[in-house]
Amino acid sequence: MKRMLDEGYVLDDDPARIDVDVVCTYLGEIAYWSKGRPRQVIVKTIREADRVIGLYDDGGTLVGFCRVVTDDVVFAYLCDVFVLEDHRGKGLGIELVREAVDNGPHAGLRWLLGTRDAGDFYRRFGFDRPTDLIMERPASGGRNWE
Repeated sequence: MKRMLDEGYVLDDDPARIDVDVVCTYLGEIAYWSKGRPRQVIVKTIREADRVIGLYDDGGTLVGFCRVVTDDVVFAYLCDVFVLEDHRGKGLGIELVREAVDNGPHAGLRWLLGTRDAGDFYRRFGFDRPTDLIMERPASGGRNWE
């Protein structure tokens, strides 16, 4: 999939195009949910994701990212969604999530995600509070890279 957006931005789910350095910097040093996550872990999550989507500016530089983990049958998990600060406020995050959740091959599945501060943003895509069926087991053994 490759989809053109306004102002020359492009969404592309080609994993070979992902700028791993940009993703590792953002997730390892900036994002509250993954700060401190080791580079080798981030690289592995990109490599083993079922789908990664990059958001690129008109010069081809990665300015946004998300990944999807799924069993391809029942559920999909949306993770590590970000748009770099200089590119926010243009609806690009909406398009990034829309591509992952509504337009992709997993559109009909049950979707899950974790967020502390973007609940209102994700509600527009049908996300809401977990049902009484959802429980969580936190990571253990020093593997707390949320």
